[in-house]
Amino acid sequence: MKSLGEFTVQGKHEYNERRFRVSPAKIIPASFLFVILLGTLLLMLPISSADGQGKDLVTALFTATTSVCVTGLVVVDTFAAWSIVGKIVILILIQLGGLGIISFMSMTMVLLKRRFSLEDRQLLVDAMNFDTGNGMLRFLIRIFRWTFIVEGLGAAMYLAEFIPRFGIAKGIWVSVFTAVSAFCNAGIDIIGPDSLIGYQSNPGVLIVTMILIILGGLGYVVWFDVTDVVAEGIRNRLSIRRILSRLSTHTKLVLVLTLSLILAGALVVLPGEFNNPETMGNMSLGEKILNSLFQSVTFRTAGFATVPQEGLTPVSVMIGYILMFIGGSPIGTAGGVKTVTMFIVILNVAAYIRHRREAVVFRRNVSRELMRKATAIVSVSLFTVIFMTMLLLATNNVNIEDALFEIFSAVATVGLSRGVTPNLTEIGKIIVTISMYLGRIGPISLALFFAGSKTKQDNLDYAKGKFFVG
Repeated sequence: MKSLGEFTVQGKHEYNERRFRVSPAKIIPASFLFVILLGTLLLMLPISSADGQGKDLVTALFTATTSVCVTGLVVVDTFAAWSIVGKIVILILIQLGGLGIISFMSMTMVLLKRRFSLEDRQLLVDAMNFDTGNGMLRFLIRIFRWTFIVEGLGAAMYLAEFIPRFGIAKGIWVSVFTAVSAFCNAGIDIIGPDSLIGYQSNPGVLIVTMILIILGGLGYVVWFDVTDVVAEGIRNRLSIRRILSRLSTHTKLVLVLTLSLILAGALVVLPGEFNNPETMGNMSLGEKILNSLFQSVTFRTAGFATVPQEGLTPVSVMIGYILMFIGGSPIGTAGGVKTVTMFIVILNVAAYIRHRREAVVFRRNVSRELMRKATAIVSVSLFTVIFMTMLLLATNNVNIEDALFEIFSAVATVGLSRGVTPNLTEIGKIIVTISMYLGRIGPISLALFFAGSKTKQDNLDYAKGKFFVG
């Protein structure tokens, strides 16, 4: 029988565990913030700068944030402002941010053969935005293995273009950096001051870059579902139709949405820029089509540019707002509110207009909870864009078109700019820095951070009120 003292000690221990247990909603944003601050300190060191003088706090903070948040907006040219040490730090931050801080911590535990607690598994599930912890560690290992394989293949394909231009050592380095940046949808490059504008007539570089961007943006769930189903179909000699029918509903939806958005974006950009001398007006027809496709792909969180963004026509800028806000697909390296999220919100509206009780996709019902979550993500993200744009307009001499472009790019972690970023005031740079951070962790995550824990009032059922909308 336990003594009263033993019960007291045990009670205090359990109370302290409950008191100091931190929820995933707080750990995930904090982990990104910690790595950003660590990256800032490293980039402030004289050894990280090309001139050996060291960068100021705001420049280092902005660069660390854009790297960890895989955004791509920069206040100084990456290829010229940073030493090889600084560029290595930036590359590591991009890789950490692309795969996720919690994912790297979990993978380290796997390599060290550390035991995963239930809290560790739940944290990983929340960080990956997954719906279950079953098979999560195998899924994580598979993510890391195939990420490095795809990045390696991308770098190998770049070699044919970059080695002749930069030499063997630098060509390999540029190829690796560009492949990682493209796959992680970061859009940061060390090629020159004009992103990929010098390669706008080079199908090899543009096609490889688009493939890496799209693969990173599709999401790992889609990757593995497609590869598993296709491999099984080949083994069993199934027809293409049978193979496609075995794909999951999520995979089918993501593939359809991704292809539709890429084509829709290109079909808007192509006529909009066809005769524009500032962008594609002087290109051949084939180059115009290729660059229109690239612009559509890069709008959705990539950040590389083959034409000056400040030269885009208003219609291209408008489609850019939409594509940047939507972004890539869930459980991948891309940003934005995500394709499936936006589709579910639109589906919910369509179901209401058509007087349907349920929203259905590929003969599958979409849960009400998922609709609520999607609506919350889109609403909070849109509010963040509006609020941050107002702050940028109030503190900087910039027109509303460019300000919206800058903030959409930051919140959606795209990285495209209409020449605004380097000319921002210190306050403006901080506003964009905060926007990039919010975009990477998700504005809804920050809302949950301050929301607190569930209270007893959440279990109460109130009488229905009578309200009017519309």
